[in-house]
Amino acid sequence: MINRGKKNVLGVKVNAVNYETAVSEIISAAKSSQPLTVSALAVHGVMTGVLDPVHRFRLNQTDLVVPDGQPVKWALNLLHKTGLVDRVYGPTLTLKVCQQAVAENLPVYFYGSTPETLQKLLENLEIRFPGIIVAGYQSSRFRQLTNHEKQIIAQQIRDSGAQITFVGLGCPRQEIWAFENRDLLSMPILAVGAAFDFHAGVSRQAPPILQRLGLEWFFRLTQEPSRLWKRYLLLNPLFLLLLFLQFFRLKNFSLDTAVPPVQELRYG
Repeated sequence: MINRGKKNVLGVKVNAVNYETAVSEIISAAKSSQPLTVSALAVHGVMTGVLDPVHRFRLNQTDLVVPDGQPVKWALNLLHKTGLVDRVYGPTLTLKVCQQAVAENLPVYFYGSTPETLQKLLENLEIRFPGIIVAGYQSSRFRQLTNHEKQIIAQQIRDSGAQITFVGLGCPRQEIWAFENRDLLSMPILAVGAAFDFHAGVSRQAPPILQRLGLEWFFRLTQEPSRLWKRYLLLNPLFLLLLFLQFFRLKNFSLDTAVPPVQELRYG
């Protein structure tokens, strides 16, 4: 197992861990009914924290932030000499946690996406992992929730008997949801984003060669150019520029500049 702790990447704290460590921490928290928020961050996820000090606070309060994207893994190795060989890719982490959940008889819950995507996701997971215990699932409301709705959803998840909750609301909504529900659920909450779509078969993953080269963003851009062009063509160069500044110590990315939220957003 590799666990070199949290490291500062542009003011966002990212855990220098591998799959084995991440899965072990998640399963341990599930078995002991302990709250544990997990976010798999690629460049876009890191940049949401860089550009928004309030969201940076949420990310830096997240228990386990894993390097989902190759560039984030490379940043950890460049800035902090962590020696990570592989990233911790959210979709793969989802499968590894499901596999271990089956072995440990831990019920899982899925929150987010659409009813159609959830149905396909569960069908595929049940084929891939015979014996998986799905305690329940709910699709996203695709709007901001009232506090009453938030409490009802948390109660439904608790009452289901779930011991792990996967959240697929997209970045940064899923990280906000995990942050606001951490203590309400007292179990691992995994913000894994596109994993729902990928494992449901409604979106294509980049070929392995592009993933290894850190070009998954380019593949996704070709699939959804109108939705993703701003994310990748603006944020990716900015990430590289800021990484250059941090590496050469031309800019200080202090962890103390994060700002606590003054009110909940209650995305759902």
